[in-house]
Amino acid sequence: MIVELSRRVCDGFRLKFLYASGLAWLEHNRERVNQLNVYPVPDGDTGTNMTLTMRKAYAAIADWDDPHVGKVADAMARGALLGARGNSGVILSQILRGFANVLKDREVFDASTFAYACRAASEEAYRAVEKPVEGTILTVAKAAAEAAYRVAQEDSDLQVVLEVTLATAKDALRRTPEQLDILRKAGVVDSGGQGLVYILEGMARMLQGEPVMLHETLLSRDVSFADTHDGTWQDELEPEDEDGYGYDVQFLMRGENFDVARVRRDFEAMGWSTLVVGDPTLIKVHIHVHNPAHPIGYAIEAGAMLDDIVVENMQLQYEAQAAQRVKKDIDDAPVMVDGVAVVTVAAGDGMRKLMVRELGASVVISGGQTMNPSAEDFLTAINSLPNDEIVLLPNNKNIILAAEQAAKLTADKTVRVVPTRTVPQGVAALMTYINANGSVNLDDLTDEMAASVRAVRTIEVTTSTRTITLDGVTAEEGDIIALLDGKLVGSGQSPDAVVEQVLTNLNASQAELITMYFGDAVREAQAARLGERLGELFPGPEIVVVRGGQPLYPYLISIE
Repeated sequence: MIVELSRRVCDGFRLKFLYASGLAWLEHNRERVNQLNVYPVPDGDTGTNMTLTMRKAYAAIADWDDPHVGKVADAMARGALLGARGNSGVILSQILRGFANVLKDREVFDASTFAYACRAASEEAYRAVEKPVEGTILTVAKAAAEAAYRVAQEDSDLQVVLEVTLATAKDALRRTPEQLDILRKAGVVDSGGQGLVYILEGMARMLQGEPVMLHETLLSRDVSFADTHDGTWQDELEPEDEDGYGYDVQFLMRGENFDVARVRRDFEAMGWSTLVVGDPTLIKVHIHVHNPAHPIGYAIEAGAMLDDIVVENMQLQYEAQAAQRVKKDIDDAPVMVDGVAVVTVAAGDGMRKLMVRELGASVVISGGQTMNPSAEDFLTAINSLPNDEIVLLPNNKNIILAAEQAAKLTADKTVRVVPTRTVPQGVAALMTYINANGSVNLDDLTDEMAASVRAVRTIEVTTSTRTITLDGVTAEEGDIIALLDGKLVGSGQSPDAVVEQVLTNLNASQAELITMYFGDAVREAQAARLGERLGELFPGPEIVVVRGGQPLYPYLISIE
């Protein structure tokens, strides 16, 4: 979604695109935000709540075709209030409300007005919270707003102002563990702040012409879980209240002549994490209590017509989130081996299991084509291992340089890079490693692993994200396409048909071994049927079907 925007002013059309981009990028990273959620309740739903709030906000103007920026912003803010979910969602709705209040009568806004609106947005969010806590989305919003205000005094380019605002928001986010102790002990940054950063980042990506609609589920690693982890997160997340975390209760009060200030005071006396915002005809209530009947009963007795009632058991959500994180910690823990250790890159639980449990890799860094690990990611993995000699397998041409940089930056260990360009090549290198580790020195081992890669050809089957004609092959957006060692070689309507087509063109009967790794969108029975079909079509090679679980690629195929 690339839109040419004026760099000086923004009208209603353009604001709509910006919101859509922020929503898309937040939605893309929703699970990442959920996993960061430890404050005020570790129930793992901040990303979901912020996404639902933004969806409702955007739905209010989705069918609009209005250039008046004030009207668009106001409709978005009201939509956000109606659809606000959770603490972070309600605070987000107030950020949008404060922003909209400044734009109320404006047909367009410039950099100066944008900066002023950002300040108003931050101030509105702070006012909504009875006892503002630093190290949260509030802190990130305030830092971003102040940065926007400073840069707008010197530069009228909206894109420049937004980029500086985003950079400052990211910096504020990184420092949230220094301000909120539970974040430091849990080893995370604030989830609400991260959600706000993703919204701003989505807007910036659109302005820069970068994609914001990726169909991909890999997690971003802008901030590592392990940066400040001290191993005590389970104790820190235990509820202090012996009755547990209680219930999250949310609803809308519709009526007339509500005294919002009085309603807010009454609810604040009733529970905790209370947010009450709105006007005399519509109030959004968010509160944590042990008995959901109390706030709901109060609203009914106040004569309100209740709407959009949500009651969630936060204790159960917390227990599920904690169990999920324990499992992830176990799965991600480095595997200790004697001799040379291997750090490799792949996406998908099946691929991770294969590489670690069967082929001896010590660390599998999650990543791939659309989420390239950095040199820092490799360094973190290298430093997590006690081994003095380590081999890195990047498994993607775009990751080789990061691996080589990490090797150069490692001073106290000997690190070699086998420049594998695909995951099947990485698997081939690991098969050599598991057979040779301990019997040859590091340089000979590296040479043997590199030699094994040369005999592997890789077919990657995925979905075309745009209409394209390349190397004599035409594919429409949404078609299934096949890449052979990175070159487009086939297209069609189904993964199975494309696989058959490409293997036929390669005269696959002459191969010795064909290994087919099926992704997370393919059922095991479906992959097995394709394997049987290939066995009938190509009787020469052995056909092996393995669950890779990789996203985006229904099949990764190794031909040897």
